[in-house]
Amino acid sequence: MAIADTLTFRPSTAPAAVPAGGSPPPSTSPGLIALRLWVDEVVALTKPDRVHWVDGSAAEHDALMRELVAEGKLIKLNPEWRPGSYLARTHPGDVARVEARTFIASENEDDAGPTNNWVAPDEIRGTLTSLFAGSMRGRTLYVVPFSMGAVGGPLSHIGVQLTDSAYAVASIGIMTRVGTPVLREIENGAPWVRTVHSVGAPLAPGQADAAWPCNDEKYIVHFPDTLEVWSFGSGYGGNAILAKKCFALRIASVIGRDEGWLAEHMLLIRVIDPSGRAYHLAAAFPSACGKTNLAMLRPTIPGWRVETLGDDIAWIRKGADGRMWAINPEAGFFGVAPGTGESTNVTAVETLWGNTIFTNVALRPDGDVWWEGLTDEAPPHLTDWRGEPWTPDSGRPAAHPNSRFTVPAAQCPQIADDWETPEGVPLDAIIFGGRRATNVPLVLEATDWAHGVFLGSTVSSEKTAAAEGTVGELRRDPFAMLPFCGYNMADYFAHWLRVGQSLRFDHAPRIFQVNWFRKGADGRFLWPGFGENARVIDWIIRRIDGKVPAVTTPIGRMPRLSDLNLDGIDVPEADLEQLFEIDPRSWLDEADLTEEFFATFGGRIPAALTSELSALRYRLRAAQV
Repeated sequence: MAIADTLTFRPSTAPAAVPAGGSPPPSTSPGLIALRLWVDEVVALTKPDRVHWVDGSAAEHDALMRELVAEGKLIKLNPEWRPGSYLARTHPGDVARVEARTFIASENEDDAGPTNNWVAPDEIRGTLTSLFAGSMRGRTLYVVPFSMGAVGGPLSHIGVQLTDSAYAVASIGIMTRVGTPVLREIENGAPWVRTVHSVGAPLAPGQADAAWPCNDEKYIVHFPDTLEVWSFGSGYGGNAILAKKCFALRIASVIGRDEGWLAEHMLLIRVIDPSGRAYHLAAAFPSACGKTNLAMLRPTIPGWRVETLGDDIAWIRKGADGRMWAINPEAGFFGVAPGTGESTNVTAVETLWGNTIFTNVALRPDGDVWWEGLTDEAPPHLTDWRGEPWTPDSGRPAAHPNSRFTVPAAQCPQIADDWETPEGVPLDAIIFGGRRATNVPLVLEATDWAHGVFLGSTVSSEKTAAAEGTVGELRRDPFAMLPFCGYNMADYFAHWLRVGQSLRFDHAPRIFQVNWFRKGADGRFLWPGFGENARVIDWIIRRIDGKVPAVTTPIGRMPRLSDLNLDGIDVPEADLEQLFEIDPRSWLDEADLTEEFFATFGGRIPAALTSELSALRYRLRAAQV
C-alpha cells in the first residue's frame, strides 16, 4: 500500500485483515461505509490480531478492566476505600506530555507559526507509515467512536480513535461519551475526526507483554488540513487520549477558526450570588496557576456558591441571541494529583471517592492511594510510583510529580445539574490569569474586547524570582494556549478579534485579568488565595451588573479598595496597596518584552494588538509626568 493511500485514506474495497468483534450495525449509509473502509486500511497497515468495536457499555468496561488487571497492567484498589478504582504505573520514560515530539503538519509552514513544531506533511506521512507498519501485531485494535459534548448537541463534535491500548480505551470512556450512539450520528451523516494511536510495541507469537508497553521513539502529529491525529510510541495521558488536547484544542481550534467559534483551554463555572442569580465565567490559566482550584471553588463569602461546569476545556460559540455560549466538551477530569488535598481542593478529593483510574501515584498497604499534598503527613510505609518500597526518609517523591487521576465529572459534588446541557451556558465574563510575582495587579478589567484580547495575548508567568521593582524572566503562555493552538498563534489572536467584532458590545462577555500570586518585597504572597478568591469574583460580578465603579489606570480598570469585600479576612492595608500598585517604569520594561514576543511572529500580529501596545506605552509615559 502506498504512503499516500495509507494516510489519506482513499477508499478501498479490501476486506479487513482480521475478523472484527463487537462490530457496528450493518449499514449502507455513506458515513459508516467510510468509517469501515478507514478501519480496514489502518488494520492492513498495523496488522493487529483482533479488532474490537467499542460499544461503550458498562459490561464492556468491566470486562476490559478485569483483563487489564489479569495482565498485570492495572492494580485493582481496595473497594472498601476506592470502589471501582485502579492504579496504573507507567514506564519511567513515559510519564508526561511530550511537547518536543508534538508536531503540526500543515501544508504551509507559516500556518503552524513559530510556537509550534512544524513538519512537512509528505515527509512525516512517510515516517509514520514506516512506524505504524505492523505496530499492532499481537494486539487488539480498538475502534472507539466518541463525542466531545453531548451526543448530537449543536456545539458537539465527533471523533473516532483507533488504538491498541486498552488503558487508553478505558480513559477515553471516562473523558468522552463513547459507543453506539456516536456511531448512529456517523450513520446519519455527522462529520468526524480521524485519530490513530499505537503504543508501538508489537508482540511476536508467545512473547510476554510489558506491564506498560511503549516505544522510545514518540510522535504526536496533527494534520490540520485534513483533520487527523496520529500518535505513536506513548501510552500516557494526552499522548494516548487523543480526544483531549489533540482533538479538543489543537484540531478543534482549527475547526473553530474555519467555522467562527473558539476552542479554548478554559475552565467553566457558574457563580450564584446570595439572591440566587447565576453568572457564567470561563477562565484561562497556565499550569500551576490555580485553574482546577477555581473550577471547584468553595467561596468563603456567606451566601455565595460555585457550581462546576468544566475544569479544562471550553468550546464557545455565538448563539442566536447574540451572546457567547459555552460547553465543556469533556465528560471527565484528567487532573494532576500532587498538591491536590483537603487543604487546597477538598472538592477534587471528594470527587475521587471511586470509579477513578490513578496513574503513577503511590500505593498504601491497605490498598488505597496517596500522593504528596493529599494529607499533611505522609504514611509511614508506601509503595512508590515505580513499585518500590518507600518511607518518608526515602529522599524522593512517592508519587510522580505529574501523576494523574482520571474520573467522571459527574462525581464532582458541586457539578451543576445541567452541566451536560447540549446548548451550553451564556458567558458573562472571561478571565485570564498567570503566576506573576510583580507588576500584574490582583484584578484588572479590560476596557473593551480588543484590550481584552491584548491581555490574553500577554498572559505569562515568572520563571525566576523577581527582585524588587524588576520583572523576572517570563514564560509566555498567551490565552494558556501556547502548547495547544493548532495553527499560527498570531492568526489565533486575529480570530479572537474577528469573533469580538461579530458581537454587540452589550452582548460580549466582559474580559478580566487576575493574579493571585503577587508578592511583596519580602517574598511573601500578598493575597491569601484559594477560597478567598471568591472576593475577586464578587467584584467582577458587581462590575458586570454595574453596581460598582472602577478606577481607570494606564493598564486598565481596577477596583477601589473600598469596593472589595474583605469582611472576615485580615489583609493589611499596605498589602492591598501593593496588590494594585502600578510602577510605570516597570510596566514600560514589560511593554518592551511584549514587543519582543510579538516580533517572533514576523509581522503577523494583528494591527489592533500593536496599537494596544502603543497606546499602553503612551498612557504609561503620561503617568510618569
